[in-house]
Amino acid sequence: MSLFWRIFGLNALVLGAATALLLWAPVTVSVPVLLTEAVVLVTGLAVMLVANAALLRVGLAPLERLTRLMTEVDLLRPGHRLPVAGHGGVADLIRTFNDMLDRLEAERAASSARVLSAQEAERRRIAQELHDEVGQSMTAVLLELKRAADRTPDEELRAELQHAQETTRGSLDEVRRLARRLRPGVLEDLGLVSALTALAADYSTHTGLTVRRRFDGGLPPLDGERELVLYRVAQESLTNAARHAGADSVELRLRRTVGGVVLSVRDDGRGIGSAREGAGIRGMRERALLVGADLDIGPAPEGGTRVRLAVPVDGGPPCAAPPAGGTATAGGTATTGGTATTGEEAAA
Repeated sequence: MSLFWRIFGLNALVLGAATALLLWAPVTVSVPVLLTEAVVLVTGLAVMLVANAALLRVGLAPLERLTRLMTEVDLLRPGHRLPVAGHGGVADLIRTFNDMLDRLEAERAASSARVLSAQEAERRRIAQELHDEVGQSMTAVLLELKRAADRTPDEELRAELQHAQETTRGSLDEVRRLARRLRPGVLEDLGLVSALTALAADYSTHTGLTVRRRFDGGLPPLDGERELVLYRVAQESLTNAARHAGADSVELRLRRTVGGVVLSVRDDGRGIGSAREGAGIRGMRERALLVGADLDIGPAPEGGTRVRLAVPVDGGPPCAAPPAGGTATAGGTATTGGTATTGEEAAA
């Protein structure tokens, strides 16, 4: 039934009931109208309005649910749909809105994939230029300074040249560190576990965070796209913990599940609270959508913030349970029960 006929039918029902009451009830209206007759008429009108309002609320309830969903829908949190029951205008409207959300989420995922692909390509280009151009130039300057310091007989000038040499060396190390963050070469060369280990060590060294690492052995095979998503989410989570959370320690964990892997980053900072999501968190959600992963960001049970990313492995073998008492290795560290506790102490 269309919305027009639904509203018409509800109003006709109320008016028909009122007409039947007037026909069968022992009520008369005299001229002039008596007070008791006016009271009866006003009471009947009030009852009719209340009944009409109640019936309209029931009939238009699907539209109210649709309105609430429209205000709450977020394309970075897909899956919100309204159930479609029956036929008619309201059901068609809900069905059309659900179809529109399907199209928007698909288009958003495709556009995010193109943007993130272009972003990664630009990062690789900048990292390559930093390594090849800026890095090589600074290395040449460093060698020239060393040669000049070795040749000068003036002790004071030699000390100044050596100071400039150390400053240049520090800047060169910073350029190389930036290049590694822009383009995780370890991820391409040695895999996800080694890349996350190097990332944790880098943050522990340069930010003062105590980063504990717990990586399961025997992780299922992941393609390059999924590994990059896991790496970038871990990188952004560590950045947020170092810059915004005021945390002292962070636990970085990677474990296998049935059909996928789960990355969790938990800090002991002040927590996310009611703060609005910034560009970093929105970027993590876009990357999660890119590989069909589930991203959950919220308060940790013991305080701080917890980031959990569940990445499915489509078409891969199901992840087996860790063997009891078995031994696995991750980053060269022996483990028990299938779980690698590399860097359970502070990452060096």
